[in-house]
Amino acid sequence: MKIFVCIKQVPDTETKVKISADGKSLETQNIKWVMNPYDEYAVEEAIKIRDAQPGSQIFVVSLGPKKRTVESLRTALAMGADEAIAIDSAEFLDPLLSAQALSLVIQMAGGFDIILAGKLSIDTNSSSVPQMLAQYLKIPHVSVVSKIQLQDKKLTAERDVEGGTKEVVEISLPCVISANKGLNTPRYASLPGIMKAKKKTIKEIEWASLDLSPASWNLIKLELPAEKPAGQMLSGSAQEQVSALVQKLRNEAKVLS
Repeated sequence: MKIFVCIKQVPDTETKVKISADGKSLETQNIKWVMNPYDEYAVEEAIKIRDAQPGSQIFVVSLGPKKRTVESLRTALAMGADEAIAIDSAEFLDPLLSAQALSLVIQMAGGFDIILAGKLSIDTNSSSVPQMLAQYLKIPHVSVVSKIQLQDKKLTAERDVEGGTKEVVEISLPCVISANKGLNTPRYASLPGIMKAKKKTIKEIEWASLDLSPASWNLIKLELPAEKPAGQMLSGSAQEQVSALVQKLRNEAKVLS
């Protein structure tokens, strides 16, 4: 079985990001970059499937500046992936162009059975690349998956929908699966795994070789959300606090008429 995992490198959640002077990009020099957390679930699930299917291989693929994204690819290799592909691209790509590039590279690699990815990346939150990728490859997909069962050429996926409801879907292979939190517990890369990953070759693909059309849309502006006002403590009796709260909700927050 040939398994592909699409991963993205994103700013660590504890990194304090700053917008560049051009208003369209982030200052990257002080950012700590990590593998997108949802993609970690995808890598772990790929390893579980590979280990249960002797002879299978895992290929991890990433888009972005090559000098940086290879770090996340080596993390995936250290976790247990077999091979890695780095597509050297610009910092920002719209989801449609990302899906096009991934579909081309995966097809160039020659066949696939399952493609895994995180349900979304925590930087842009577009939650659309896996679905678009499936469309370009003309294969079925299931998103927000929290449980997988594989039998023969059929895959049963349990996915999370609104209101805490679970939906069970059965699809045939090949397919695209986007992983949600709860699918598994991603392993830490072991020291032997890290040492082995350093010796593995990462295949590099130049963006120009893909001969893709320009981006379908452009980023106009980035801005940070407005700072939230400090919290207020109400004093007095319970009745006085309730009265003060109602007045503030009506006159300051204006959520009561």
